[in-house]
Amino acid sequence: MEFEMLRDILVKILGVAPDEITPDTTFEGDLGADSLDMYQVVLQMEENFGIEAVPEEIQKISRVSEAVDYIIAAKKNPVGN
Repeated sequence: MEFEMLRDILVKILGVAPDEITPDTTFEGDLGADSLDMYQVVLQMEENFGIEAVPEEIQKISRVSEAVDYIIAAKKNPVGN
């Protein structure tokens, strides 16, 4: 579920085809995302998944699978809890 929702966010923001996105896809190298793109992606992640992103942790994410893992963990352990 998280992967599909994140894929939809990436398709909308980055204008890429859904089949270009796999768990191993990198945001910068494969999808050509820059810092502004990633800022928009993070905002959509927060809104769609009801999470609060921690900037220091988000900056370490380079692959779609890492973002999915982050979303799952953030949903289980919200910031401030």
